[in-house]
Amino acid sequence: MSNNVKVNDFVVRFANVNGTGSASANTMFAKSIFRMGIPMTPKNIFPSNIQGLPTWYEVRVSEKGYLGRREGVDMMVCLNPQSLERDVESVKPGGYFVYDSTKLMRKEHIREDITYIGVPMMEICLRVYSDPRQRQLFKNLIYVGALAKLLNIDLETVKTVIADEFKKKPKLIEPNVNAMMLGVDYITEHYPEPISLRVERRDLVGNKIVIDGNSASGLGAVYAGATVAAWYPITPSTSLVGAFEKFTNKLRVNKETGEKNVAIVQAEDELAAIGMVIGANWNGARSFTATSGPGISLMNEFLGLAYFAEIPTVLVDVQRTGPSTGMPTRTQQSDVLLCAYASHGDTKHPLLFPSDPKECFEMMADAFDLTEQLQTPIMVMLDLDLGMNQHMSEPFVWDENRMYKRGKVLSAEELENSKQFGRYLDVDGDGIPYRTIPGTHPTKGSFFTRGSSRDEYARYTEESPAYKRNMDRLTKKWETAKTLVHKPEFYQEQSTSKVGVVFYGTTTQSAVEAMDIMKEQGVQVDGMRLRSFPFDASVEQFIESHDKVFVIEQNRDAQCRTLLINELEIYPKKLIPVLNYDGMPITADYIYTEILSKIG
Repeated sequence: MSNNVKVNDFVVRFANVNGTGSASANTMFAKSIFRMGIPMTPKNIFPSNIQGLPTWYEVRVSEKGYLGRREGVDMMVCLNPQSLERDVESVKPGGYFVYDSTKLMRKEHIREDITYIGVPMMEICLRVYSDPRQRQLFKNLIYVGALAKLLNIDLETVKTVIADEFKKKPKLIEPNVNAMMLGVDYITEHYPEPISLRVERRDLVGNKIVIDGNSASGLGAVYAGATVAAWYPITPSTSLVGAFEKFTNKLRVNKETGEKNVAIVQAEDELAAIGMVIGANWNGARSFTATSGPGISLMNEFLGLAYFAEIPTVLVDVQRTGPSTGMPTRTQQSDVLLCAYASHGDTKHPLLFPSDPKECFEMMADAFDLTEQLQTPIMVMLDLDLGMNQHMSEPFVWDENRMYKRGKVLSAEELENSKQFGRYLDVDGDGIPYRTIPGTHPTKGSFFTRGSSRDEYARYTEESPAYKRNMDRLTKKWETAKTLVHKPEFYQEQSTSKVGVVFYGTTTQSAVEAMDIMKEQGVQVDGMRLRSFPFDASVEQFIESHDKVFVIEQNRDAQCRTLLINELEIYPKKLIPVLNYDGMPITADYIYTEILSKIG
């Protein structure tokens, strides 16, 4: 064994062909490491076509608990000739290249600084299995077994993961275990010497769970009391409403009648979807939709209506690369400005920025409270990496005594005792008027909802003073929103550094790791994680207290930096962008290198 042994600290990447059933095998590999008590994070990198093109699955194993993506590959498992040249190049010097040696490796793909481990997977399958489909599927389990033996993964743990994967089809458990053992046996016989990558059992994950952000958000909507979801399918948000439906099938069914207390509507397009959501919320239901950038573009006019008519609306934007179709299966934070100022005219919308599945669950639930408190659209800003990839997360906690915050909704009794109801009247001085739910009172509390200008009593008018009073009140409500949305999180000891780092969403894990790397090298920086927009006073205070502030984000145009400059009137040169927009999750290595090169 090499003296430079990496224990629980490496990256394994699988290069497969899309549509070959490799996803479940790769997931079982990742789960086996997790069940050995070792922190890990998987990334599924797949094409937008249905079948045939290269796909990759990357697993980072980190005993220190760093869960952002890392540069370089320590072990490549290549099952796709189309991507072989690129896959060979991606392996770090001293790393390993595992491949199907049924066919010989060509000389031009041989590197002297990496170790090749050939396993004749297809040859084994041809010898053992007669069914073509079995040959394709069990080939995946063979390489799982080979890796388990090479990396010292506990085989009983792998068998347990396989059993859980096929618990609904128990007849498949034994054949899959047998296929896995074919890989184990081959490595045992042909590669008896241990390699320099090794997994050792730990107890570092505690009660953590592994879940994707879309599922977490769907569950959050259930706990928030959502009863209506209207949507139109679009990658990468489709699975969010699918998760919501799955959870409602368990949690929203009347035990006596068997009827579901939920309405899930696949609309004909995004315009119809957001319209249904606005209508349901106007009528008193808690409703939401989920989409991605192109859907947000189509929903802009309706978002302006919800803003101006002040109708609660929850929207989840699972961001992907743009513009236009872009790369629909790659990740970006590219809708920040689009969502913050969605629609024509003077509009501003609160945004929430979860960074992990637990926050997806929590912020989704909070969004329904905020939208009713503020009577305005609330957008929860995920991205493809957070939404579709699985992440290690703290378990979700729900306070059973939590009461939903419905905001300023007048009851029948309150209407009966009131002298006069003005739908857009600022009674309390916070910019938020009182509203009514249709049918609350037989004669009082009714008003006409419109997208055109009106006065404080919802009466149509195009008189300039009335319009200006309304717009000024909405500005006052925006100031109130700053007190209700999530406060930023600070990563600093005594705030002694002159350099600050700002990040949000899925840049968080890599940014925190980058700050740790800099600290180890004697470079101290202070960090702030934005959790929402609008920005409260502490955001401006953090920026003002540092000479240089690096804003880390995953888009080309530094959209969050633009938002900070625009909203806080920050001197632009003080905010230095650190940008990643290649569609892949940003890495700590990149952040660290960029910041050090610009500190000066």
